Amino acid sequence: MANYKPDLSCQSKFIPVDFSQQIIPGTFEYALAHIIENHLDLSGFDEWFNNDKGGAAAYSPAVMLKIILFAYSRGLINSRRIANACETNITFMSLSGDVQPHYTSIASFVARMKTQIEPFFTQVLMICDREGLIGRNMFAIDGCKIKSNASKEWSGTIEELTRKEAKLRRASQRILARHQAQDTLSEDEVSHDLKQKAKLDSSAEKIKQFLATNQEKIGNRGKPVKSNITDPDSAKMTTSKRTIQGYNGIAIDDDKCQVILQAQTWGSGGEQQTLKPAIEQLNNQLKKLGTPDTLQKVKFTADSGFHSEDNLKYLSTTGLDSYIADTKFRSRNPLFKSSETYHTEQEKRRLKRSKGRPILFAREDFYFDLTTNTCICPAGKRMWLQSSYIETAGKRYSRFTGYLKDCRVCSLRTQCMRNKPKATGRQVQFLQQSKSIISYSDRMKVKIDSPIGRRQYSKRLGAIEPVFGNITVNKGMNKFTLRGQDKVNAQWQMYCLVHNIEKLRNSLH
Repeated sequence: MANYKPDLSCQSKFIPVDFSQQIIPGTFEYALAHIIENHLDLSGFDEWFNNDKGGAAAYSPAVMLKIILFAYSRGLINSRRIANACETNITFMSLSGDVQPHYTSIASFVARMKTQIEPFFTQVLMICDREGLIGRNMFAIDGCKIKSNASKEWSGTIEELTRKEAKLRRASQRILARHQAQDTLSEDEVSHDLKQKAKLDSSAEKIKQFLATNQEKIGNRGKPVKSNITDPDSAKMTTSKRTIQGYNGIAIDDDKCQVILQAQTWGSGGEQQTLKPAIEQLNNQLKKLGTPDTLQKVKFTADSGFHSEDNLKYLSTTGLDSYIADTKFRSRNPLFKSSETYHTEQEKRRLKRSKGRPILFAREDFYFDLTTNTCICPAGKRMWLQSSYIETAGKRYSRFTGYLKDCRVCSLRTQCMRNKPKATGRQVQFLQQSKSIISYSDRMKVKIDSPIGRRQYSKRLGAIEPVFGNITVNKGMNKFTLRGQDKVNAQWQMYCLVHNIEKLRNSLH
């Protein structure tokens, strides 16, 4: 019978430890410690403290930065877990010199980083540039929706929150009325009801205070959007898996080594409004790196989420050689047109979105006569000309609307409209080709559909997507622990800073 030595992996052991020997060259922690100790200017932290003549000594900003960024790289974003690691993990002890900060000190340091993160981010970029990690051949932009430290259950427009407050008040009054009507309730029932009433009153008061101090949040289309009581700057966003309350982390990177050049968060699920400020910040960053004319030489790619007429018009003024796909880009690709897999997956997505409902009649199913400017619907009914001049994205359209009396009794209504018509019938627009204007969107479609355009745009996937995979999946930085636009933006830049320092891991020895 075999005889093996015992496994003592769960046994404690007292051994002498040389902290300086625990940080091995070529590791992330070595690059992190080397950069913070030798390359970063930490003098900006001095204004935080005024304890040279009295008071307790403060934790060194270099130590706090090392343990926080290293913890982020290991997926530890909670201050309590970071504090515990400083007490139990040998690598954290080595980075901090066996300093064991309290979790409140760690949380406070991260919350105040919004005033210091910008220069650090730029200084690390300068190191990356000096090490030859920035190629300036192609930049790519994309966004990643990350959960915030707020519950989506506390979201709603001002009108919805007002109704919710009234509903909570009514529920509280019902408990009180039940107590007044019944004297035979047991002490346990009375105690439970009183706790429930106190909870309802507290929630209603919380909503009341929010409504008294905040105004309606207006979206890009001029309509009210949901606010959040816990974190008003965050937004309710739909991801591929679920709906979250969070922020959209936007980043621009260089395709050579996937170094992030610009990072910012937005409390909005849409990405179109983020492009212009992101490019402006990128330009300022490039000036700090000493290459202000980069935008005149580099190529720039983005997916359809950033495509709009206004964005393309703005990009035409920047000098960027841009390649931005529209929503119909893939459907025009000959490779996708002949792919059964693509069409099968598209149909699966359509059925999921429409919950199994049939495809509605498209514009191509209506007969439009440009000469007479008339339109006949698939059921053979004549539609009335609602407007002969509608300009959208530099193009002019005619809009036709079905007569309400025809649409209500039409045998093809379920194939034409999702819901039964109430105020108007089916509407459809047709391009007035004789008056059309070549828009920036048209120019981009021609450019990106060309062989060169498709080849350049195909590089986007490998340039930017792995960045978000590394941050949110590999590193586990998939949630914000702070609240408020400024603080969350600083934490997102710290996440991106971890990614950039990792790129320097093999360059610093």
